[in-house]
This record gives sequence, C-alpha cells and structure tokens, in this order.
Amino acid sequence: MRRRELYDAALGGGGPRLLPWTSPEGKPCYLSSDGRGYLSTLADSIETVQLSMGQELLEYARDATAPGAKALSASEYRWLACRLAEALADALRVADSRGQRIPDQEEAAEDA
Repeated sequence: MRRRELYDAALGGGGPRLLPWTSPEGKPCYLSSDGRGYLSTLADSIETVQLSMGQELLEYARDATAPGAKALSASEYRWLACRLAEALADALRVADSRGQRIPDQEEAAEDA
C-alpha cells in the first residue's frame, strides 16, 4: 500500500469502526465512515479521555498500594478495584478499535 492508503486505512477506511461506547443494552456500536466526520472526532476525543482517566486511576492505585501508604478500607479497595476494571475494559476496547483499523501486513505487502 502507498503511504496515503495506509493513512486512510488507519483512519477507518477499512471497515466499520468499533466505537468507545455501547448501546443501552450493552452491545457494541460501530461507525461506518471515512474517519473524518463528527462522530469519528467525538469517538477520538472520548478514547483520549478514557485513556487519560485510566492513567490517573493507575497513578492513584500505585500511590494507594505503595509500601508505607495509608491503608484503605475494604469499601475503598472495592471501589478502586471496580474503577480499575472499568478502566481496563475501556483501554482494551480502544486497543481493539485501533487494532482493527490497522491494515494487515500481508495486504500491505501485496499492494506495494
């Protein structure tokens, strides 16, 4: 593939994009676009927020579990574990979505 085609494929030109949110029933949502519209920009922004929130939560968890840190209550540890699980789910969804938009190396080699 040429450089421009790789760029377009990474932006979502290779099929529907997995969005960073689900339907009210918890089912995955997909967007079919060229990766340049309003919903694509919104999805990019939400992914950025999700990843930065996960980073902040990870820093909090590291501080809370560091040697010598004040022990949390059982409820606080449960809250932390639930938020970490949510952040991990968000990060995996973002990775899955972005991974689906990367062209296969075999296809890229064939088109070159």
